[in-house]
Amino acid sequence: MWRDWALLGASYVGVAVEAILRPDMSLRPLAIVIAVVMLPLLMWRRTHPLKTVVAGFGGIVIINIVSGVTGTAPVGLFTMAVLMILPYALFRWGSGREATIGLGFIFAAFITSVITDYTGLGDTIGGLIVMLFPIELGAMIRYQAKSREQTLTQARSSTREQLARELHDTVAHHVSAIAIQAQGGQALATSDPSQAVDVLAVIEEEASRALAEMRNVVGALRDHAGLDAGVVGGEAGEQPDLRPQPGLADVPELAGITAQLRSQTAAGQSANVPIGPQVEIELEGDLSGLKPSVDTTVYRLAQEAVTNAVRHARNASQVLVRIVGEDDSVKLTVHDDGIHNPRPVGSNGFGLVGMAERARLLGGTLDAGPNDDGRGWVVTAVLPRTGGPA
Repeated sequence: MWRDWALLGASYVGVAVEAILRPDMSLRPLAIVIAVVMLPLLMWRRTHPLKTVVAGFGGIVIINIVSGVTGTAPVGLFTMAVLMILPYALFRWGSGREATIGLGFIFAAFITSVITDYTGLGDTIGGLIVMLFPIELGAMIRYQAKSREQTLTQARSSTREQLARELHDTVAHHVSAIAIQAQGGQALATSDPSQAVDVLAVIEEEASRALAEMRNVVGALRDHAGLDAGVVGGEAGEQPDLRPQPGLADVPELAGITAQLRSQTAAGQSANVPIGPQVEIELEGDLSGLKPSVDTTVYRLAQEAVTNAVRHARNASQVLVRIVGEDDSVKLTVHDDGIHNPRPVGSNGFGLVGMAERARLLGGTLDAGPNDDGRGWVVTAVLPRTGGPA
C-alpha cells in the first residue's frame, strides 16, 4: 500500500537524520547498514508476519550476542523502534501457531537486550511495557474485526432465515392450490372430462410457480447450506409464526408506525412526547401480479426503512414511502427530511446490511445514504418483478 511506502521512506529519512546529527552512535557505518537492510521488512508484515518477526528480532538477538561477546556498546539507531510494528502485525494477521513462535523471538530479543545493556529495573519494566503494547493492540483489533465479521454473518443469516420462511409460505400456498384443483379434477373426471383437462392446466401452472419459488430458495441459500438446524428452526420449543406474510396490501398500515413506536418509547414518560414524523404512502404504476416473494420483500424493506427514519431522523416532519410498479421491476423509495448522524447512537449498521442482503437475494439492488441537498436520508430499492436469485 502507499502507506507502507510512505512509512519506509520516512524511516529512511529518520536513519539519515540520526546518522548525521547523533554524536554518540556506536559503530556508525554498521548501524546504518543494519537499518537499511532491516527496514524493508515492514513491507511484508501483513503477508508474512512470522517471517518478518523472525528476521527482524532474530537479527536483533544476533547483534546483541555479538555485542555482548565483543564487549562493544549496543549497535542500533533510535529509528529502528519502528520495527515494533512487526509484533503488532504478527498478532493482527498471523495464526495462533505463528504468534507463539514469533513471541519466542520477540522475548529472546528483549532478554538479550537487557543482558547486554542493563540500565536499571525501571527501564527494564518500561521496555517490557513498550514491547507488550503493540502485541496487545494487534490482538485486540483482530478480536474486534472477527467479532464484527461474526455479527455481520449472523445478520445475513437472520435475513436469509426470514426470507426462506416467507418463500416456504409461498410454496405452501401453491401446493394448497394444487391440492384443491386436484380434488376438483377428480370430481369432474367422470362427469365432464373436458373440464378436468382445464383443471390439469391450472395444476401445471401452479406447480411451475411452486418449482420456481423453490429454485429461488435453493439459489439464495445454497451458500449457507451449513446453517445449524437449531438456528433455522429457532429455539427449542418455540412456536412457529403461522400468520400470513405481509405484502404490498399492508404497506398503507406503515402510516401508523409512528404512533406505535412513539407509544413504546413514551411508556413511563410524560404525555407530551413528540408525535414524530408523518408517514405518507404513494403507490403508482402496475403493482399487480408480483411474485409473492417480491411482494413480501417490498413490504419488509419499506417497514425497516420507515422504522429507521422514525427512530433516527432528528427533527423529521415527514417520511415519504413511494412504490412504483414498472414493466420489469418495482422501485421503492423511502425519504425523510430529518437530520441523521453518520451512525446513529446505538446503531450498528446491520439493519442496512440485512436490507441489502434481502434485495440482492432476489436479484435486486438497494442504496441508502443522505439526500443530495444534505438533509434527510434516502433508501432506494429496485427489485425485478420475477424475483429471481442474484
